[in-house]
Amino acid sequence: MTTTAQSTGEPETQPELKKVMGPKLLLLFIIGDILGTGIYALTGQVAAEVGGAAWVPFIIAFVVATITACSYLELVTKYPQAAGAALYAHKAFGIHFVTFLICFTVMSSGITSASAAAGAFASNFAIGFGLGDGPGIALLTALAFMILIAAVNLRGVAESVGLNVVLTLVELSGLLLVIFISAFAIFGGQADFSRVVAFATPDDKNVFLAISTATSLAFFAMVGFEDSVNMAEETKNPSKIFPKVMLTGLGITAVIYVLVSIVAVAIVPVGELAGNDTPLVTVVQTAAPDFPISALIPFISLFAVANSALINMMMASRLLYGMSKQGVLPPFLSKVLPKRRTPWAAILFTTVIALGLTSYVSIDPANPIAVLLGGTTSLLLLAVFSVVNVCVLVLRPKRVEHKHFRTPTALPVIGSIACIALVLPWTSGRPPQQYAIAGILLVLGIVLWVITYLHRRSSGYGGAAELDTRALAVVNQDPAEVEETK
Repeated sequence: MTTTAQSTGEPETQPELKKVMGPKLLLLFIIGDILGTGIYALTGQVAAEVGGAAWVPFIIAFVVATITACSYLELVTKYPQAAGAALYAHKAFGIHFVTFLICFTVMSSGITSASAAAGAFASNFAIGFGLGDGPGIALLTALAFMILIAAVNLRGVAESVGLNVVLTLVELSGLLLVIFISAFAIFGGQADFSRVVAFATPDDKNVFLAISTATSLAFFAMVGFEDSVNMAEETKNPSKIFPKVMLTGLGITAVIYVLVSIVAVAIVPVGELAGNDTPLVTVVQTAAPDFPISALIPFISLFAVANSALINMMMASRLLYGMSKQGVLPPFLSKVLPKRRTPWAAILFTTVIALGLTSYVSIDPANPIAVLLGGTTSLLLLAVFSVVNVCVLVLRPKRVEHKHFRTPTALPVIGSIACIALVLPWTSGRPPQQYAIAGILLVLGIVLWVITYLHRRSSGYGGAAELDTRALAVVNQDPAEVEETK
């Protein structure tokens, strides 16, 4: 029996997302997301934990990220749909509450990352235009920036991805300028390479804990590859192009990160980098104080962090849209603008949370916003990555009709252990504030889950078991089960 949207209370059929991303756009998307706020804002903080050997945590973070990326590649080529980790967890476990938490955690990581980018944007904006470091100006700048990002996101994915191409090329050129200008200074005898191999830890941490803390921070600079899987429905032939493009993007960014971290420490003493919100600006100004290009670095940094914010807010909104479309989140989040074909409800929802989080963290101007929110982002994502690595093993026996990427079995096992180690407080060395922010966001998620559950139950969907069956059937795209559970 055919059931109409009116009789079931289901939302009307929404138009499909537009497929606009080929290999080149996807590669720029991944590189642009990874290259953003982390390397532009956290290089000094990484150096503060391990001394001049700041390149070591970046290499470790790259290895962990690559292992986890292989798990993502198997799943996204096997199930090329929006929703990413939440979709994989739902297929693996079929527990609505777990799926909801994964979904909300990934969404929260995108928002915390974008909010960190907003703080870095405000700092560079103030330097570039000589506005000083007043907290009120910084907050207004950050909030206005987030509203502008929402407007671009609402305009359309083609426009957003097109802007991403421009911003990615700008931020890539900025990092290459840092490397080349530093190289001239190095050949001119201004560098001290003895600092590059000097390993120093804070007094309150042993070597292992210092490396773990630095890697946890550096991992924020490596995240971004996972955002691309939420664009699967807007990518052409995702099962074929994702593996090569994602691994290529990770490799390119890792090489750039290692080079930047080496030249930064060689040019500027670690003490001057630590606690610096704009470390690469300091590097260029030290390497070439009279060179005109040094005045452009703050503006290039603006484009870099803007790109991070744009991509992360795109990811967060598409994630909510995807899970709403699958019946796991409230149906209003799957609303799409008919002409622009963008998920307007999800975009507005995530923007409101980002504005609130940016305002909350900005209350205490002494807090290093980029470090605090960047660390919270990596905390949330590492927890999700550990689950994704497990999902690969759980879903391995399930077959699909098309060919897909397959990662060696040992990698997801190693990846899950490494990710958990970087999450736990006694092995990661994270400050308690990061756990507090993550906890607040997850509590908000649980509250929303309860509201959603009660609303669905009052609408005649029954208990949690029936809701789980229907949600899993929708995700698995089994028309018979979906019709029966309606």
